[in-house]
Amino acid sequence: MNDEPADRATPDAEPIPVTRTVDHGTAKLLPDVDRPRAWLLTVDGAPQSYVDLDAPTHLEFEYARRLAHVLDTAAAPDRPLDIVHLGGGALTLPRYVTATRPGSRQDVVEADRGLLELVLEHLPLPSGSGITTHGADARTWVEAAPEASADVLVGDVFGGSRVPAHLTSDAYARAVRRVLRADGCYAANLADGAGSGSGARFAFLRSQLATFAEVFDELALIAEPAVLRGRRFGNAVLLASHAPLDVAALARRTAADAFPARVVHGDALRSFIGDARAVRDADAVASPEPPDGAFSVG
Repeated sequence: MNDEPADRATPDAEPIPVTRTVDHGTAKLLPDVDRPRAWLLTVDGAPQSYVDLDAPTHLEFEYARRLAHVLDTAAAPDRPLDIVHLGGGALTLPRYVTATRPGSRQDVVEADRGLLELVLEHLPLPSGSGITTHGADARTWVEAAPEASADVLVGDVFGGSRVPAHLTSDAYARAVRRVLRADGCYAANLADGAGSGSGARFAFLRSQLATFAEVFDELALIAEPAVLRGRRFGNAVLLASHAPLDVAALARRTAADAFPARVVHGDALRSFIGDARAVRDADAVASPEPPDGAFSVG
């Protein structure tokens, strides 16, 4: 480990940035000058997570708010859930669930053990959080997980700024389905833009929707209108389930955000998918590289 002057995020310590070389790049924890115990996590300059230790329900990133809306509408308020988070970051969403659904059991799977160690050291979990962390590859962990053991599975895995190829195929989607309960839901944070990657309009995002449409009965997509219209590269949340999704509740919540989003479902989503084909392991590729400056911070 080679931290710059170490801080611990304690109330009586002046927050100091931390830099450490982790398994897959250089991670930084940057304090927010406006919130005493809030931190931004970046890896190789790409923002990964934002967490406020004093206010775990404060979600700075819009994609995190959209994933939280999914978690909020997955069951009756306050009902504990069994949740698997693929991708750890600063453990923002697991902390949110601990605050909003006490008693939930959560597994967090993070392939970068060095990153996980950094986060747990400097941004420790509250006592009795119900969160168990695993240093493992996401797909390997899912393929070995007990059948029908999760109410929600959240996919938020990025290698740098790209979703790894082995988490984009139909085999991966079927592994996700096996772990979910009959009424369970998969929610994935993805990133794409019109004309990115191979040049085809939303080639990656459309292929992901086509892949999960082969495996699940219900699909929806949450994204900002500017992203859906191809005006900019950005995040989109893919939802997949066998049970009906509460599209109306999600639409109300996402429309009320500071940066409103749309929920695309049914015929509109089928039109968006168009002639896109499901992805097989043999032809799986990582999500497209974001344009310069799309997500990076100084």
